[in-house]
Amino acid sequence: MRARFEELDWQETPMGAISLRRRFDPVTKVDVYEVKLGEEFLMTSLFTFGETELARLGMAEASGEALDVVVGGLGLGYTARAVLDDPRVTSVTVVEALGQVIDWHQRRLLPVSDELALGSRTRFVSADFFAAVSGSDGFDPDVPGRKFDAILLDIDHSPRHLLNEAHADFYTRDGLRSLRAHLHANGMFALWSNDPPDDDFTSLLREVFADVEAHVVAFANPLQGGESTNTVYTARRDAASA
Repeated sequence: MRARFEELDWQETPMGAISLRRRFDPVTKVDVYEVKLGEEFLMTSLFTFGETELARLGMAEASGEALDVVVGGLGLGYTARAVLDDPRVTSVTVVEALGQVIDWHQRRLLPVSDELALGSRTRFVSADFFAAVSGSDGFDPDVPGRKFDAILLDIDHSPRHLLNEAHADFYTRDGLRSLRAHLHANGMFALWSNDPPDDDFTSLLREVFADVEAHVVAFANPLQGGESTNTVYTARRDAASA
């Protein structure tokens, strides 16, 4: 008989102790996978709609028939898994700073791990996404300077609530311009946020990108009752932008 609670992994990282645990939820009657960094809950498989909507909305406006995609932040894997549902996608480069998280998927500890770790279109890159943005080599260690058709980001809680203050420079005009340089012309950038739409950040995106939208994503919350919301920002690199 499976235990109602099980810690699947616990490891020290430069950001603190990270743990992966599985528990049986008596409300939804399903196994729930949760990640904690120190005493902070980072993510749960109970709410994955925002992650999958990040992929759907980001890919909906991507143009082309053979798309190369970057996913910033691996986590439980639901964003990367949803990207693979698009038949146009030829490669998904998942950039994750914590090797421990990549290890979970390589050990098949999570529900979507098999599809990601065994899939021919998926590649894990152990690297700091934000350092890769600001560097000239980019996201593919084998092809420096490689550009992509879409970059989807789900690392910080929101542009104002950061997992690490070292990420702050990314959420500036210069930081977004650096990211734009890694996209092909007409390439798409999409960002998940746990906060409501931020008008200041939306305006900043419009200074750097074209066709900017802040999408409110609503989903049922069985724990609190009613609905909860996330925000997904989408933005296109204009073909004329430098």
